[in-house]
Amino acid sequence: YELRRRRAFRPPACQVFAQPYTLLEETDRFRFSIDPEAERQLPSIIHNKVQIISGKAKVPKAVAERYTRRQNIGIVFSGGPAPGGHNVIAGLFDAAQRVNPENRVFGFRVGPDGVIENEAVEITREFVDDYRNLGGFTMIKTGRAKIDSKQKIDLSRETCKALGLDALVIVGGDDSNTNAAFLAQELVNDGIQVIGVPKTIDGDIQVRDDQGQVLCAVSFGFHTAARAFANAISGLANDASSDIKYYHVCKVMGRVASHLALEVALQAHPNITIIGEDLVDFVDEERLEKAAKENRIDYTAYGMTLRHLSRIICEGIVKRAGAGKNYGIIVIPEGVLEFVNEVEVFIMKLNTIIAEYNRTHDRDFHSAFPSLQGKLEYLHRLAQRSRDDSAFRLWNTRDEDLFNDLPEFFQEGLLTERDSHGNFQFSQIHTERVLMGLVQDYLNILKEKGIYKIGIDAAYFRKALAKAGLDPDRFGPALFQNFGKGHFLLTKAAIISAKTLRQELERAGLIGPEEKLPEVIDKIYKKTVPSFKVQEHFYGYDGRG
Repeated sequence: YELRRRRAFRPPACQVFAQPYTLLEETDRFRFSIDPEAERQLPSIIHNKVQIISGKAKVPKAVAERYTRRQNIGIVFSGGPAPGGHNVIAGLFDAAQRVNPENRVFGFRVGPDGVIENEAVEITREFVDDYRNLGGFTMIKTGRAKIDSKQKIDLSRETCKALGLDALVIVGGDDSNTNAAFLAQELVNDGIQVIGVPKTIDGDIQVRDDQGQVLCAVSFGFHTAARAFANAISGLANDASSDIKYYHVCKVMGRVASHLALEVALQAHPNITIIGEDLVDFVDEERLEKAAKENRIDYTAYGMTLRHLSRIICEGIVKRAGAGKNYGIIVIPEGVLEFVNEVEVFIMKLNTIIAEYNRTHDRDFHSAFPSLQGKLEYLHRLAQRSRDDSAFRLWNTRDEDLFNDLPEFFQEGLLTERDSHGNFQFSQIHTERVLMGLVQDYLNILKEKGIYKIGIDAAYFRKALAKAGLDPDRFGPALFQNFGKGHFLLTKAAIISAKTLRQELERAGLIGPEEKLPEVIDKIYKKTVPSFKVQEHFYGYDGRG
């Protein structure tokens, strides 16, 4: 019943589509600076103006004839699936049939490979009705191939001509739409339109003109993903505040964009959210001030390092612990490491090394060096080469030393195989494990320094001591650095163990050297000692490999 109901649902259409005719009208409202390289490679389409869809009740006869002429349209999915894909096909089919029942729509199977190999299926009323309002891209499947060579473009042109296509609709993300632009350039003289439909869960197709006006605020897929992830993380927050013993670290997909993590944060209100784009403009004012006093410039003060990022997270954890909350939710975008200085440099260098190897060898890099040890040995040879050849600077001995200091799992992640678009696969690297390992190490240091402590509710302290027959006003000043000044009490920095606790009480004359530590005091002390426990979660579609 539920499936039938879902298939029968008809989403409301924009008012403009209620008119018998919809026309495209150019507008000068939006202005863009033209990139010289884009202009060189896309000369026939780069100066296209933004077009506004307008609904018309009547149009001239010539326009009506052109509007209703018989057309063949192709559609293909590219990249990861997202809710709403089937309705793009349904909407296209319904509109084509409404304009002219003789119009035909063809779906290309398994992504761009279907276009290259002419693997097409005609979309019929029965076919499309089976998939209306259903998630996934199962109707015609999807793929990650790129139409990025003369041979592939020529084969795609042959496919379009064989099917008599007037237009090809490519549903995909930023890479897919970039690829679509190049294909449009190649097919423009053939009279075949290429139309890109922005689809990405990452939310990183946001078009703004030079005045900051937004053309594509939200792509389909993003809204559903944000809502689903926010609901799941909200439920996790309830768990965290119920068992009060874990930090749940939630890695949210989005590749190098933090839009999804930010939207989840706005909806679910986690305790800590890292936004990668904010790290780019980070300036360590303290380091700059220190360097200025020493009459020098500290360039490392610009941008975020892994160490500094981990310490920012630690600062939030310590503050929460001081308020009696040694638990919570941390949201991390999967691509946050690209915004960290040393990691970004490694990714760029390794991308270049792998691409150059693949360009000059018969076997690709990962086939030639299947093990981590083999990859490290190859990098070692490059580092040696940098010593012998001063002109070779891509990978030097300093790079090698820094890379060898990284945990093995992190090395494997940085050397993982790139996706079909040549992008680093952030979903394949344990970002949260890298960060939390550094966080754990620094929290241990802060614990030893007497900084990382769990605050004790002042009312609980008074109640517990009174019940045990002890005077809280006598013991409080000896135990706590802020006794009488706050809702949560923090033990003195010197109290970092049972021994130092005893020493403080003896110094205050509250117990003798041979006296046993009062049981209630021991119990309260143990409550102030934090144990940092983490549970890791990944939210997203891990299908990029």
